Amino acid sequence: MDSFNKAVSSLYSDADPKMEELMRRLLREAPAWGKMDMLGELNAAARLLALNGLRQRYPGADEDELCRRLASLLLGEELACKVYGKQKDVT
Repeated sequence: MDSFNKAVSSLYSDADPKMEELMRRLLREAPAWGKMDMLGELNAAARLLALNGLRQRYPGADEDELCRRLASLLLGEELACKVYGKQKDVT
């Protein structure tokens, strides 16, 4: 099994084997632009989930502060600090 199929298989370990094979085939046959589109959607979903988690952790934070905290998660604190400045203390 190649590394791509192994990675996809581990993602769908609870799927019916026939459905798992169909998902693998569709991913393999998707054009490059389609794969990039899927990746963009997954990235947007991950950012949304992270932002919602930050909203729960910091209910007093405004949108600017939440975006700054998201930048810290995505870029690491050192780079986020260089780009956006120091983070405010909000609880």
